[in-house]
Amino acid sequence: MLPWSEFLLSNALIVLLVNWLWEGLATRTLGQRTRAALTDPIAAIWVSFFVLHLIGLAWSSDLAWGVDLCRILLPVPILALVLGSSPRMDERGLNAILLLGAWSALASTIACIVLRWDAFVLGDHRALSPFISHMRLGLMLCFAIAVLLLRWPQRPIMRLCHVAGILWAGLFLLLLGGVAAWLILLVVLLWMAMRGAARLGRIWRAGAWVALIGTVMVLGMVTHRAWSDYDRPAEDLDALPLVTAGGEAYFHDRERPLRANGRHVWINLADGELGRAWDRRSGVPYAGRDARGQLVKGTLVRYMTSLGLRKDSLGVVGLSDEDVRRIEQGIASADVGRVHPLRTRLEEVFYEIGSYRAGGDANAHSVTMRIEYLRVGWGIALDNIGSGVGTGDTQRAFDQAYLRGGTTLRPEWRLRAHDQFLTWWISFGAVGMTWCLFAWWWPAWRGRAARRPLFVAWALIAVLSCLTEDTLETQMGATFVALYYGLFVLAAPIMPRSCATPVPGRSA
Repeated sequence: MLPWSEFLLSNALIVLLVNWLWEGLATRTLGQRTRAALTDPIAAIWVSFFVLHLIGLAWSSDLAWGVDLCRILLPVPILALVLGSSPRMDERGLNAILLLGAWSALASTIACIVLRWDAFVLGDHRALSPFISHMRLGLMLCFAIAVLLLRWPQRPIMRLCHVAGILWAGLFLLLLGGVAAWLILLVVLLWMAMRGAARLGRIWRAGAWVALIGTVMVLGMVTHRAWSDYDRPAEDLDALPLVTAGGEAYFHDRERPLRANGRHVWINLADGELGRAWDRRSGVPYAGRDARGQLVKGTLVRYMTSLGLRKDSLGVVGLSDEDVRRIEQGIASADVGRVHPLRTRLEEVFYEIGSYRAGGDANAHSVTMRIEYLRVGWGIALDNIGSGVGTGDTQRAFDQAYLRGGTTLRPEWRLRAHDQFLTWWISFGAVGMTWCLFAWWWPAWRGRAARRPLFVAWALIAVLSCLTEDTLETQMGATFVALYYGLFVLAAPIMPRSCATPVPGRSA
């Protein structure tokens, strides 16, 4: 249920817990099973991460926020209790669960295409994931690819299915337009290639290095092409027209030469003429907001810039009916949905950074908003290096810091750190953050989970996602992390120190 529904996912966890309680009562082993889970050092240290959040409520003033976060993290103690007191699975059972999760993620993408075909046509990558956040879905697809690669089947027909699933997952990641997900996938695939080559001899290692260098070169070429189109020679700012054909004076911002697709945005702008011409073409007013909540004026000016049109009445006449509809939908570039999604996203990132550096605000721009979050978050962390602000006061601390330090972010965009490690530091101080890291590292080390290549692939995905997201502060993210961590650390057969055969039993 992870890629499908938060409601169904919550019910699944409840059913799992009720089943565990029912079995314990029916067999009169509930007390014994509970003690087994609580006294298992691996499970106990892992659960201490959740306990720290409960303790952090003691110095929180916003208990409602803190309690809600603890509710989101409930999969950690639930899965620790259930898996930590149950016999470990065999490899066949673990394999079935991992493959079921991978195929479920792939099946959800088919439903996404069917239900959000309009978003697919318009290139709206966020709307293409109607069930859960497109970023969480991207993480699940990255892990699905790792599972399909590392759990390679014997039967030829299943191998074809795995190949098709891998290719489709990669294609859908492109459609989602998630640069972060693709970078995470690239790191995982390169690690898998280097690991596999190291076990096959000198020729394979050389081939892996060639593949690594080739991948980096291709990625560099794509980025360079996108940057070249973005940073191509622009208009001569000293030879701009003064008035429109209708006689209205143009506005030219020469002090802040912001670009989109290599062209200056805020030049050749006749605001009054543009507004009147737009209102005759569209039912969405020039002074209003588009379908994404952005100012129509900003979306229109950027879109016309990407087409090389002047922002006046003649420029509006040059827009097709499809262009008008796309602008109303909030699409700010004519390239969206018409060129490679990854390249389009790179151009958007370049625009966001250029706008931010030119003194523009970061509102509604995911990359530059994260820069603001990190800037403000580091200041809060350094001011609360001892015990932090508590479990519930993270957002309150950010709100106060925004008011003190000043920011161009509007109230609806004044969010938290979007970096899980920084969030732990802000909440619990440096010592608390260190304990959080220990509570996730030590059980995996003690249970020898790191000997499993698939666990390492999953850990890379989880850790890298935490650098750009508060992954554990959403139900889907917290359950994604807690479920697979619990499976590998508490439920999977323990890997031996020196042989390839898993060791049965509960203890290491």
